[in-house]
Amino acid sequence: MNIKVLGPGCRNCVTLERVTREAVEALGIEVEIEKVTDYAAIAGYGVMSTPGLVVDGEVVLYGRVPTAAQVREILEPLVTR
Repeated sequence: MNIKVLGPGCRNCVTLERVTREAVEALGIEVEIEKVTDYAAIAGYGVMSTPGLVVDGEVVLYGRVPTAAQVREILEPLVTR
């Protein structure tokens, strides 16, 4: 599984990366987490409001900072597929 955190490096983007790492650890899965800070690359995903979260090429969240529990809820069904 590949997870990308989209954002220019603002406080919300840093928080999204942190809660995503917490959720991944709670699920006990190994993933690659990558930060995408390039505006053109972010726009290429159709995200105009950061932060954004992309899992295996699919945008699953953008424009808000979820809790670790909310990220875990997003990731759980994707782990089993």
